[in-house]
Amino acid sequence: MKVPPGSKPPVPEINLEFGETPPAAPDPSLTPTGPAQPAAMASAPRRSLGANTLIVMAGTLGSRLSGIVRQQIINVFDTALTDAFTVAVRVPNLLRELLAEGALVNSFIPVYKTLDDTERRRLAQVFSGVMIAVNLLLMALGILAAPWVVDLLTSTNSNVDRDLAVYMTRLVMPFLMLISLSSVAMGLLNADEHFRESSFAPVAFNVASIVALLLLPDTATWLAFGWLIGGVAQLVVQLPALRRFGLLPAPALGRHPALGRVLRQMAPFTLTAGARQILNVYVTRLLTNAGQFPAGTQTGYANAEALFTMANGLFVVSPVLALFPRFSERAAEKDWPAFRALTVQAIRTTTFFAAIMSALLLALAPYAVSLFNLERDFAPTKFEAGAGILSGWALALVPWAIVTVLLRTFYARERTREAVIVSAIGFVLEVVLYRLLVPSLGFMGFGISTTISGLLMAGALTFMYRRALGFPGREVAGHLLRVVPLAAASGLAAWAVSLVLPDPGFILPGLLGLAVAGGVGMGVYLTGALALRLPEVAGVMRRLKR
Repeated sequence: MKVPPGSKPPVPEINLEFGETPPAAPDPSLTPTGPAQPAAMASAPRRSLGANTLIVMAGTLGSRLSGIVRQQIINVFDTALTDAFTVAVRVPNLLRELLAEGALVNSFIPVYKTLDDTERRRLAQVFSGVMIAVNLLLMALGILAAPWVVDLLTSTNSNVDRDLAVYMTRLVMPFLMLISLSSVAMGLLNADEHFRESSFAPVAFNVASIVALLLLPDTATWLAFGWLIGGVAQLVVQLPALRRFGLLPAPALGRHPALGRVLRQMAPFTLTAGARQILNVYVTRLLTNAGQFPAGTQTGYANAEALFTMANGLFVVSPVLALFPRFSERAAEKDWPAFRALTVQAIRTTTFFAAIMSALLLALAPYAVSLFNLERDFAPTKFEAGAGILSGWALALVPWAIVTVLLRTFYARERTREAVIVSAIGFVLEVVLYRLLVPSLGFMGFGISTTISGLLMAGALTFMYRRALGFPGREVAGHLLRVVPLAAASGLAAWAVSLVLPDPGFILPGLLGLAVAGGVGMGVYLTGALALRLPEVAGVMRRLKR
């Protein structure tokens, strides 16, 4: 798996306009272990990587914007209710990544891509049946064990109403089954590069939830049922596409030779996700500690999380999600030069967008968090917590963009053990850093801890990638040395403009600050990128003119 000493693997020319990477001749010096050769590769015409990426980004944008609207409506509810609700939905969300979205996509697609059409259908049937059985069991256990789970998530000196949180936890537990089935549908569609329906399914979730929140009474019961209604919508909108493309499975409990491979890939990823959930549990307990944080902090954290996940999901996760089937395909073909080129393309694309979003969120976090305050009489604790946490998290966008890309390259090659080790250590380190830094740095401590762990994980993954395939560090480093300082200058320009604008807090000053100061910062960034002749901005501009 190593490159001979004294030599560097060739890096083919990279198409930086989201296009398909041109095929390159195999490099005989590289002999890494990869997944089995596919029995039959699909011959049907496919969209370009550019089209796939734009579809996923459009769906993510719609999802995140509608998610902000949903969070705005939730913020109108009483603080005691929203804090309890935030704890309640944390329970199925802790499990959804373990058994659904992340583990499924990263373990199912690489194995699925190595099979012919008949075996793919058989695997989908068996795998969906197993997922349903496991989720039914966990859903029942979650409902029965809700009091103990809430006690685990909240501090002994809690600023959250325990009885209310337990009641709402039991109501939202069926969401786990809904999101798991939706993730199976998403995995099947994404594996065959049908991104439209799966990318816009979260929009259906948010729209359905928004309608329920507006029409139903503002009580704990209907707030929880609104969440479940959204989960039903997210699943249902994907079913016609599954049927149209012949991918709708008939779930069945049974065996399939490839099922073991999928479960083996899921097991270490589930372990990684489990380490992340330890972090989430610790954070929830920390935020609910009445001795350190006031009531409303939990909701403020959720507000910051909604904005951060919008930026990260749109500009980092979406491009990587669109590229992941191609990563898996290149690994199945053992076309490692093209695999490396695709890696550089993904890192350059994601960090180009992540750098400017990082700078703008850091400079304008109070204005961004103001979007959730639809009333002038807003809760100061929610606002201060959201702005402080978002400011810190903004620093983590670039290192975590690199981590996100590199982790997918390991999953695509079915090399999950290395990724799991690095990820688990990284998340344990993050817990330690939270414990050390948050008491002294306050809300900024969350983001600084996440940034440090992201930098260390990116370094470790880069080192391991280099040993296996030869990492084109010069190209990546040269790109980062241009975009990061440019983004910093753009953020400073946005911050300077914000000094003469009305103070943030209410939604209208928030919108004004983002539009004016954010627009200036973005203008500085694009102008600088054009002056530096960065191919990413040139490709984006050409696509916008079409």
